[in-house]
Amino acid sequence: MFKTTTGWILLATATVFTWSTFLVSSSLMAAETPKDAKLSPAISTDVDVTAPEQVDPLSGQDTDVKAPLAQVTSVSQLSDVQPTDWAFSALQSLVERYGCIAGYPNGTYRGNRAMTRYEFAAGLNACLDRVNELIAAGTSNLVRKEDIVTLQRLREEFATELAAVKGRVDTLEARVAELQFNQFSTTTKLTGLAFLNITTANAARPIRVETTPSSVNGVNGDLALRAAGRDPVTNRPLSQRVGNPNTTFSDYVWLTLNTSFTGKDSLITQLRVGNGISPANQFASGGLFNTFGVPFTDQSSFSPNGVNTVVISELFYTFPITKTIQVGVGPRLNWYRVFNNNRFTFFLTGASSFNSTGSPLLNIADRGSGVFVLLKPSKQFQLNIGYIGENTDFLPSGLFQTSSNPKFGVFGGNYSATAEVTFSPSKNFDIRFLYNRSRIQQLFGTVGQPAGRPLLGEADDGFGGPLRSGTADTYEANLDWLITPGFGIFGRYTYGSTHLTPVNTAIRRGDVNAQAVQGGLAFPDLGKEGSLATLSYVIPFSILDGRRFLIANLGDGGIENDFEATYYYPITDNVAIVPAFYLITRANNFRSNTPIYVGNVRLQFTF
Repeated sequence: MFKTTTGWILLATATVFTWSTFLVSSSLMAAETPKDAKLSPAISTDVDVTAPEQVDPLSGQDTDVKAPLAQVTSVSQLSDVQPTDWAFSALQSLVERYGCIAGYPNGTYRGNRAMTRYEFAAGLNACLDRVNELIAAGTSNLVRKEDIVTLQRLREEFATELAAVKGRVDTLEARVAELQFNQFSTTTKLTGLAFLNITTANAARPIRVETTPSSVNGVNGDLALRAAGRDPVTNRPLSQRVGNPNTTFSDYVWLTLNTSFTGKDSLITQLRVGNGISPANQFASGGLFNTFGVPFTDQSSFSPNGVNTVVISELFYTFPITKTIQVGVGPRLNWYRVFNNNRFTFFLTGASSFNSTGSPLLNIADRGSGVFVLLKPSKQFQLNIGYIGENTDFLPSGLFQTSSNPKFGVFGGNYSATAEVTFSPSKNFDIRFLYNRSRIQQLFGTVGQPAGRPLLGEADDGFGGPLRSGTADTYEANLDWLITPGFGIFGRYTYGSTHLTPVNTAIRRGDVNAQAVQGGLAFPDLGKEGSLATLSYVIPFSILDGRRFLIANLGDGGIENDFEATYYYPITDNVAIVPAFYLITRANNFRSNTPIYVGNVRLQFTF
């Protein structure tokens, strides 16, 4: 410990300079190792499930890093420095006379922190530079003679370390110049995700699905448009039996361009390409494409499914209004960046199937045109609200992508208006309450099909006749709780009511009311730091009322159950392997259906 005032002043300066060096080094490392956006499904590739949300859900930028303090003008700005401290007068003199001190980002000084000779040399170098600036500016009267003598003595004693510091600074400057010369763009960061999926699905006996004979193989081979109908004699939904599909090997790739013009705003442009038709879709009734037994990353990017077509899946701009309010607007906003999230069901690292990564009853519009507003008045509370007109890239235009079609527009086709409040009493516990109001565009007289949630299936007027476009109200409670560093629980409860109006005024209108339930266990760092094992149980669509309208997912009175085990194992920082196993009982709500077994192995690359 230095006993002179000047020595403690230099120690303080060194601490300040060391923090600045750390910030510069961190910025360089961040520039060399880009990170993707956060939320499901478009989110951060380096998620810590034991920590509270650290990434902006719209832009994907880190929100946990606070800007360092500006030059302090008073010692009182440092919360851990008191007038009774033995070095208080030294710090006060340093601030008033030399103006070369700053604090840590949280407003502290940490005067008792230990330091190395190199750190001291760095601080000495900074102080020498400041003194030289004062002399060059003609304010040498501010520099005391005894301080100059002390500085000269210290310069001689630490000559080796000062030379090393200068060398490090020169190296950093050279690296910065190289990065600036070779960077992709001065305003844009490019990140990517690539998924390779091997998937198989099998059942001991053929599975009963509710669809018409002509739609067993989909419409033009696309199972996403598998249609349902009624037997003209019995008025019962038509059903067929299908056998086991073959094993598939598919790809799915995201490239995300994150452009910032001010450092606080973000223009997100995301490209996707994929050719997955997951085998479990063979067993799905009409309106249930990409639901039970389907890994989230085993999907296609565009219709018809199964063809590698590059599409713009997301395009939106975000900017802050105040420190606590952020806005996102664009023609293709991702609903899941903002709503229905859970630390243990994030598809990159947690639960992996469509029915487990989010509520099966949400949402009619995965992506769409509109606006989101995020308000965070405190660390414990957050309110997200938004409106989007459906513009989902993987569904065929003309029938879907209604917000860009003048026949429907932003407010006349499929849309959803959502509000969600999150309460986080601690960093280990989150509970969310969500309300969603949606409009469901009828297709060929039916409501449902691929974009009809919370109606998971397909409906007509109860007698084979057409429906008008419907509306729906959906409510959800959603929690995650990290009980210990190695164990957590999660769950969701969703209730949805779909309001249906027959074209035939002689048939009374009615509602299809249904609920979905999820419960699960999570095991962070199981086997390796950064890994995550999850066990999930889901009831995707339990019918409470309105069975007379359903022509798909009605079944024979059974209630489907989905069991899932997923293990995310990071091999390196950029490569992970994710095996998953799903067991589906009473598929399509048929008690008579034998269990379906689904296996998936995913290789996941981050770049």
